[in-house]
Amino acid sequence: MAFSLCNSCPSLLRRLTDKKKEAIVQAAVQEFRRLGYDATSMDAIAASAGVSKRTVYNHFPGKEDLFSAILQRLWDTVIVNDRFDFVAQPSLSEQLRQYLQQKIALFSDPAFVDLVRVIVAATIHVPERARGMVEQLKASEPVIVRWIRDAQASGRLLAEYEPVELGDLLMGQVKAVALWPQIMMGQPPLDELRRQRLAEMAIRQFLGTFSQQPDAELQGLRGDTLKKP
Repeated sequence: MAFSLCNSCPSLLRRLTDKKKEAIVQAAVQEFRRLGYDATSMDAIAASAGVSKRTVYNHFPGKEDLFSAILQRLWDTVIVNDRFDFVAQPSLSEQLRQYLQQKIALFSDPAFVDLVRVIVAATIHVPERARGMVEQLKASEPVIVRWIRDAQASGRLLAEYEPVELGDLLMGQVKAVALWPQIMMGQPPLDELRRQRLAEMAIRQFLGTFSQQPDAELQGLRGDTLKKP
């Protein structure tokens, strides 16, 4: 029995270490949001996480490292875990509806909103803090851009427009309603009906302008969600 317990010790220690590290990152998000990046001390983060300052420094040598961990978390949430591949069926409207509803649900997640608020507040006057994430963004292609490029190659979307610009146009419309008012002005997240309405309006405008056969691609959308409640 002693041998079995001893064998389990490394995994138990790893779980305890991971739990403390997670508590520190969550505490940093909370304190950065409450006090701002510059006014937050490692002491305050340690107190909020319920660990010693030494434990904080064992995981993160400084605030910059903690902030990098927060940036990485946002990167993983938005980019690494993003999945959206073009397929011949179903219709473009149905594919976009599934994707946009997923993105709008993410924008409505309080934990995600907190992350973005902290990053915006900490980088708006010192953009260099996000240089690493900016370089990662430059080196990667958003899945919506890849989807648009594949849809163009299949002949379903007009090919004379740049996929990057089309992706920015589509997602910019969604973020203008479902993300930035919540980040910058503290507006509440959209309810389920407004999420559906936003997705459908964005899809109708996008495919109505840039698809080769708008009527066919838009056929499956429910028009009743656009009616005033």
